[in-house]
Amino acid sequence: MEHKRLAELNRVADVKPARPARPLSRRERLDRWAELLERDPDRLLATLDEIEFKPKSVRRSMRADGSALSVAYTDPVLRAEGMASDRLGDSIAFFDLSEHDAHIILCSCHGGSTMRAEEAARRVRGIRSPSLWPLYFGWFW
Repeated sequence: MEHKRLAELNRVADVKPARPARPLSRRERLDRWAELLERDPDRLLATLDEIEFKPKSVRRSMRADGSALSVAYTDPVLRAEGMASDRLGDSIAFFDLSEHDAHIILCSCHGGSTMRAEEAARRVRGIRSPSLWPLYFGWFW
């Protein structure tokens, strides 16, 4: 392989810096999270204890080792996209979730103290498309 300096290459080629990849859309971030959870569908994940009863200041800092949020946070792609931590508040902002969405996915009242990763993935996919909730959750409005 022959090595040339950039100045030399500019004389024989139109050299342009690589464009940064576009940021992931909300849907792509949620899909990635669901895919990460689906890699080990039988893994038991910790839920967050009774999110709806905590003051907002406490809710935002909630986290649990081995939760669906910690699965997302260990992913280098989501971290490179800007996921700041596995805390509820940072995750709500990163995934652009409503408090209701976060409650459906992560709260202990919907899954007990643990839930299977496959169930968490189904909930992530469900909040991505509320019109499909009956398909994902068996809920009818």
